[in-house]
Amino acid sequence: MPKHFLLFILIGLTITFSHAQTDSVSVIYDNSEIVRKEISPADLESYKNNPDFDYEVVKQDAPTWWVSFKNWMSNLVMRFFEWLFGIEKASGAFNTFLEILPYLLLVALLFILIKFFININTNSVISKSNTPLVSLSEEEHIIKNTDIEQLIKQALANNDYRLAIRYYYLYILQLMTEKDIIKWELQKTNEDYLKEIQEAGLKENFNTITRHYNYIWYGDFPIDHTKYNKAEASFLALKKIIANA
Repeated sequence: MPKHFLLFILIGLTITFSHAQTDSVSVIYDNSEIVRKEISPADLESYKNNPDFDYEVVKQDAPTWWVSFKNWMSNLVMRFFEWLFGIEKASGAFNTFLEILPYLLLVALLFILIKFFININTNSVISKSNTPLVSLSEEEHIIKNTDIEQLIKQALANNDYRLAIRYYYLYILQLMTEKDIIKWELQKTNEDYLKEIQEAGLKENFNTITRHYNYIWYGDFPIDHTKYNKAEASFLALKKIIANA
């Protein structure tokens, strides 16, 4: 009897739960009347004039030259990779890489150009700062009024071989002026002095020291003690010829 009673209760609960589930999912239909909303042209005009409802996005067109350059670069890169890997069309991360590659190349090119011009300017400034300057007015004063041999000794004491060569050349011009071999003038060039020299041996030796002088002084040709001694030998030989002229 208790077993039958428990079974009866279990069946009753099952029927009640099933009925509750059926009721909970029943559809409720909306039978209310639908009223059509009329929008007048005046209403539309008010929305058009309201900036809060302006969703139009104006896209700025890139300059024509930039678009052409970017397309050309992209096509060039694409053809290169098609040839290299035998691919028809890139996708995914590789496609993204190809899209940004022209920009990377452009940045690299600008970096190289900027670095190139910076190096040129830097070297120019360093060269100018390291050049021992002798102005034209100083040159005239040295040749006419100065003991140039003493200036040569001072330059050698400071291991400034370039400046010593400079003074040696002015010393030769001074000696030839005193011997009336040339007529020194501020505006004259070394070629002018060569034309004034009549004696062939003297002209040849002067041409040799002029070449040394141009290389070392104007050409920033590196010179050490050994190279200076070789150049000095040419100056001393010419000095001897001038003394016997």
